[in-house]
Amino acid sequence: MGKDCGNHGDDHFRNGCRRVLAVFLFLAIIVGIISLIVYLVLRPTHPRFYLQDASLRQLDLSNASSLLSTSIQVTVASRNPNDRVGVYYDRLDVYASYKYQQITVAASLPPVYQGHGDVDVWSPVLDGPNVPFAPYLASAISQDCQAGYLILQVKIDGRVRWKVGSWISGHYHLFVTCPAFLVTSGGNGAPGASGFKFQTTTYCHVEV
Repeated sequence: MGKDCGNHGDDHFRNGCRRVLAVFLFLAIIVGIISLIVYLVLRPTHPRFYLQDASLRQLDLSNASSLLSTSIQVTVASRNPNDRVGVYYDRLDVYASYKYQQITVAASLPPVYQGHGDVDVWSPVLDGPNVPFAPYLASAISQDCQAGYLILQVKIDGRVRWKVGSWISGHYHLFVTCPAFLVTSGGNGAPGASGFKFQTTTYCHVEV
């Protein structure tokens, strides 16, 4: 009668683990190949945003209390360049900033679905009544106005989903930055909306 060393159970366990790991590795390779094929076929790319206009209605700075009041109407266009991928804009919040400080309250745009090659245009009014403003920014904006130009940023913070056929993805964060370059024919030495005109349509930087 042979002697049982008691190692057969350990061998079966190790062999079982190897089979499970091999199955998981095989499935991971299959998923990776499918994802690569889908990417090569669809060639998905993020939506393209353009700032078409920016009309400065108000720009009042109180040096005594360091409060800035701003009102600006912007026109932003978005185009879906994908041939087979649709985009659900579930949330889009638009606001203006100056040198990385938000100067208006975020305006919410209505949710919309953007099909293949579709273009959507929004023209919200962005208001920022009595926004606390740092002294060094107050000095900077006064110098810019005196020089006859003003650079603001129109920013969009939102959530999107992708649609391919009947399949719809989960939510992705969308962040858009559009430079708004405004100039005036002559500086007046103080902040103010009078005379500032939007120069030209600008391409926006998009992160998804």
